[in-house]
Amino acid sequence: MALAKEIVVTAAGVVCPIGIGPDALWAALCEGRGGVRHLDLYEAPDLPAPFGGEIIDFDPKRFVKNRKSLKVMSRDIQLAVAAAEMATEQAGHRAKPLDPDRFGVVFGADVIPCELPELVPAFHSCLVEGKFDFHRWGHAAMAEMFPLWLLKYLPNMHACHIGLAQDARGPNNTLTLGDVSSLSAVAEAARVIERGQADAMLAGGAGSRIHPTLLFRGMAHELSRRGGEPAKACRPFDADRDGMVNGEGAAALILESRERAERRGAVPLGKLLGHASAYERGTGNRAAQPLQGTAIRRVLAGALAESGVAPRAVGCVVAHGYSTHLDDEREAKAIRDVLGDVPVTAPKSFFGHFGAGSGAVEMVVGLLALKHRLIPPTLNYETPDPNCPVNVVRGQARPLASPAVLVLSHSQQGQAVAVLLGGV
Repeated sequence: MALAKEIVVTAAGVVCPIGIGPDALWAALCEGRGGVRHLDLYEAPDLPAPFGGEIIDFDPKRFVKNRKSLKVMSRDIQLAVAAAEMATEQAGHRAKPLDPDRFGVVFGADVIPCELPELVPAFHSCLVEGKFDFHRWGHAAMAEMFPLWLLKYLPNMHACHIGLAQDARGPNNTLTLGDVSSLSAVAEAARVIERGQADAMLAGGAGSRIHPTLLFRGMAHELSRRGGEPAKACRPFDADRDGMVNGEGAAALILESRERAERRGAVPLGKLLGHASAYERGTGNRAAQPLQGTAIRRVLAGALAESGVAPRAVGCVVAHGYSTHLDDEREAKAIRDVLGDVPVTAPKSFFGHFGAGSGAVEMVVGLLALKHRLIPPTLNYETPDPNCPVNVVRGQARPLASPAVLVLSHSQQGQAVAVLLGGV
């Protein structure tokens, strides 16, 4: 189904390990400055050294106007609210306010684990003669918790806080679809505008996967063990990759109909040409019967079909690029099958994987590529892998030959989403 209205992106905010704000992000990408480093999370000689993409210069008080709200904001929520505040400021919403009843929010979110310091008193209350007594958890442990603790960890609170902070009273929704959450949110925001339910939408996603609970949980999967040189750990499509690297980040984008943006004098950053989503049924055994990439092929072809853009007209793909063996292989082969020798860049090589936040941040990368007519390089791509037959941009930025950029997200559970962006 073709887009019923022309949808443009009029603003973008981003908070990630290599920059706060689009300009800082772009400078780091072009200069080859990564943000993966050792993390000071725990001391345990029997466990791998923790490393990942951490945002080290983030002060939520710069962006959260109602300081009391910080008491009920987890790290994920703080990042989301900051990205949305940045996007709204860039859009000139304060000077030329959008109609609040026609301004909505749809955001992607992850599972948010409880902060460990909050759990320590609760844990201690359940110790009996040095052993944990599960029967005490319901009455003894809960008495030690902050009364409003749950509000910090509900995934729908990203969109709720953003709606309150930006006086966005239109449709408000949250998508929890794992790694495809934020690109799915962008696609849904576009459909809301097409349906006439809003004139403008704040869309995006946030995720912080450097929490110790998530790092421990991830050890059962294919995480990089390159702790001695963390800056070189995330290497999408490279023959020497050994697993993904976790990180944290968020991005928010303001989408509007072209007509509405022109009426209020907004200058678009780019436009949505098409988008598609699909699912490939997995088997539950990734090693024995891995996904084949059929959903990825379908969304690449679907985004092109919706837009009417030919494969040869795509200037580059902003790839998902997990940096895992099987996932990178199926993504690379799908890109080659549908788009041929299109240039590919993989931003996760700079900052790791944000889960629900990755797609939105990578969409900002795509918009910046359109703005500067350059494709940023992939970090740590040194040895081509014959099983990943893609044209990876490396070393330095490469000119963008055509003003059409495909942003791709997919999950290890078989979901895939693609958004095709065009220049304005």
